[in-house]
Amino acid sequence: MSEKAVTRFAPSPTGYLHVGGARTALFNWLLARRTGGTFILRIEDTDQRRNTPTAMQQVIDDLRWLGIEWDEGPEAGGPNGPYLQSERKHIYDKYLRRLLDEQKAYYCFDTPQELETMREKAEGQKGNLTYLRPERFPDENEVRIAREQGRPVTVRFAVPQEGPIVVQDVVRGEITFAAAEIGDFIIQKNDGFPTYNFACVVDDHLMNVTHIIRGQEHLNNTPGQQALWQALFTDAPLPKYAHMSVTVSDTGGKLSKRERPEALRRAIKTLQAVNLGRLAEAGAIAADQLDSFINGKTTPDMPSIDAMARYLGVALPEINIVDFLKSGYLPETMLNFLALLGWNPGDNREIMPVEELVESFDLARLTKSNSLFDRQKLLAFNTEHIRMAAGGRLLGRLKDYLQVVESPMASADDELLSRIAGLCEGARTLADIDRKSRFLFLDNEEIEYDEKAVKKVLLKSDGLGILAVVRERLAATDELTEQAIEDLLRGLAEERELGLGKVAQPLRVAICGTTISLPIFDSIQMLGKANTLKRIDNTLKKFGTQTQT
Repeated sequence: MSEKAVTRFAPSPTGYLHVGGARTALFNWLLARRTGGTFILRIEDTDQRRNTPTAMQQVIDDLRWLGIEWDEGPEAGGPNGPYLQSERKHIYDKYLRRLLDEQKAYYCFDTPQELETMREKAEGQKGNLTYLRPERFPDENEVRIAREQGRPVTVRFAVPQEGPIVVQDVVRGEITFAAAEIGDFIIQKNDGFPTYNFACVVDDHLMNVTHIIRGQEHLNNTPGQQALWQALFTDAPLPKYAHMSVTVSDTGGKLSKRERPEALRRAIKTLQAVNLGRLAEAGAIAADQLDSFINGKTTPDMPSIDAMARYLGVALPEINIVDFLKSGYLPETMLNFLALLGWNPGDNREIMPVEELVESFDLARLTKSNSLFDRQKLLAFNTEHIRMAAGGRLLGRLKDYLQVVESPMASADDELLSRIAGLCEGARTLADIDRKSRFLFLDNEEIEYDEKAVKKVLLKSDGLGILAVVRERLAATDELTEQAIEDLLRGLAEERELGLGKVAQPLRVAICGTTISLPIFDSIQMLGKANTLKRIDNTLKKFGTQTQT
């Protein structure tokens, strides 16, 4: 790979960074790093109606969390700025004027109702709407009159009709499109902003992009963009296109950012007696916005979706990169897993650090076939990356995670966190470490008891009676070292002719509310004698009057 590639990732700030978008960013970044080239981040924010206030910053934060740093773009600067398309309108206007002057584009004054009538007529004739190009293009005086009449004014690109448009794709080979089937498409909207198909072509040329790697869903945009490129930049070579395979969800269908709001919508309709007023308040949206969402008409910003899910206690599927961060996955895991969706290194390697991914990346190894987003495999990858993480790196990842999820564990010092991480060998996620250890950082009165654990451990086989004996003997022990605790519990188990679990589990439920925690001897030692005895007393008082079976 002697050519230094210039690649770009150009998300629209209409939602959080979806794993499909992250894969696109990763492949573009890997090619740039593999060739010693340049990776550009460009924000395609010309759709003013759909932009959301939190999305752009979240995309930036998510890319940085993944370790995908850009050479040019927002906050980094560069020679080809500005990198927000909304700030480049004067550039697009110049190229639009050239197309109009050269009769390669023309004004249109169709209302939405007129376009809908055309669409219905085309559907009635069992065809797709192809805009009928006028024999004479409107002039500036007609544009002025149309605006005075309040009609929408757009600009369409006159797609050349001399022959088919042939796209050379790295993944799919030569693809031929009939120009007549593409139709003249809008390149400037009524609000004066360019459409995606126009702005991206201008920007890709001016930013010297050599390779466009993107999802298969963009393939149908390519012939029109290629024709537009050749109309504007006659002597400039086309960039190389590579359209990646579709990623399929393990729940069926294409992996979609709609899965989270759809899961919440189903939950709201399924749950009984949901207080919609309080739900709207939890999501910081108006009652009519909630009603519109429930009826499938609109979707609130993702923070509102997440807040309402938390209020209802509903677990939503991880779809956006920030979801996986909050579920306790490592960025190294996500890079490794995403890289293998539609690409392979040419051998049997699966667990690969980022350095190996860069060294091995080759566009020729992108695959045509769909890739499966296997969550169980992702979990296995994460388990292995946690195991591989050096102590200092794992500690840093854990501290970042605890801050993001606002865990009470975030108050612990590095020494204690390192000890806890060491006790959680085999953890699948950072969330596992948090769940096993959180009880150490709660007040004694904050312990919440798992109903199943109480019934199975405390209210069966004299679990409360065993707990009372454990309490008595712990109180009589001068110093609760790990060895002293182990000797005490093992001794009681032998004395009662019980397995160690029959003695340890009631104690575990008493101190943390569940049957899952750090090793019991370490748990008691770290919790301390006073807190341990207090939690046992609270448990005996709370459940001591309940019938045992």
